[in-house]
Amino acid sequence: MSQLVQERRPAPALDPTSLAHARLPRWAPAAIAVGSVAVATGLGLAAGWHSKIQWGMIAALLFVTANYAITSKVEGRRQAKDRVATSVVWVCFALAIVPLASLAWITISKGVKVLDPYFLTHSMSGLLDVEAGGGIYHALLGTLEQVGIATLIAAPIGMFTAVYLVEYGRGKLAKAVTFFVDVMTGIPSIVAGLFVLATWTLMLGFGPSGFAGAMALAILMMPVVVRSTEEMLKLVPNELREASLALGVPKWRTILKVVIPTAIGGITTGVMLAVARITGETAPVLLLVFGTKLINPNPFEGAQSSLPLYVYEQYSVGTDASMDRAWAAALVLIAFVMILNLVARGIARWKAPKTGR
Repeated sequence: MSQLVQERRPAPALDPTSLAHARLPRWAPAAIAVGSVAVATGLGLAAGWHSKIQWGMIAALLFVTANYAITSKVEGRRQAKDRVATSVVWVCFALAIVPLASLAWITISKGVKVLDPYFLTHSMSGLLDVEAGGGIYHALLGTLEQVGIATLIAAPIGMFTAVYLVEYGRGKLAKAVTFFVDVMTGIPSIVAGLFVLATWTLMLGFGPSGFAGAMALAILMMPVVVRSTEEMLKLVPNELREASLALGVPKWRTILKVVIPTAIGGITTGVMLAVARITGETAPVLLLVFGTKLINPNPFEGAQSSLPLYVYEQYSVGTDASMDRAWAAALVLIAFVMILNLVARGIARWKAPKTGR
């Protein structure tokens, strides 16, 4: 019996050059960007435009247009559309970075003039605002006390509210709480200050104090803590809750020992970001704390100062000495907020769940 053997013919080899397309070198976008900036600068100088914003907008438009034209010519229209989308993203990134970098540069260049240990350890006691010298110790102390008290008030209330909404909240009450948290998120700071002024100062008869300003700051801080904590608790897997409950652990103990420790990194980050958000508020402090040149370590009695209020007062004077103090205080405030953000990132990375190999 004969056996039929069908020989398999090898598939024809593909020519590598048939699938290869012409591509721009990796340095092409950078070269196009440099050329766009150069052309925009030349047009601005030739037309006599003094606004650097106009130069930047022309450079961005030239960058996107030239990127599309060159890519379409070399790589085709399909790849050119992808390059245009990438170019728009980079332009938007530059538009966001340039104002931030400009703000940081101006604040640092003007704030370092009087920023020294003397400036950080002395107040404005016995010194006129138009005179040189003085410092921000009284304002820095007031900011630390007011923000600290506001955190002690808002953080526990916000965390407990978030735990209720995630673990227990059902029905109309939970919907009402969620609605009011959303409303409080958009409340202007001046409204919170007026509310505390009407109740604490006018109705109850208490005078200006750091504690009054801290209560207004706590009102602004609470919804941020609630929202951030709520989102972190929702990220905890339900399997952890079910496993704990299956072992006979009560629900409150499951929340305390399983849910909150799992989400503690994100919760702490949210609290730190909320603290950074209220640190720069000026309106509640202006209404409730009043400001003073003296060092007042007691936040429950007498007027206090704060860094945002100090910046406002010194800027309002308008002299060279006061402007230097205002810029230096603004630099300290930015550094304080930056440190809080770095601490929040560090805690989040430290407490992040470790995945085994």
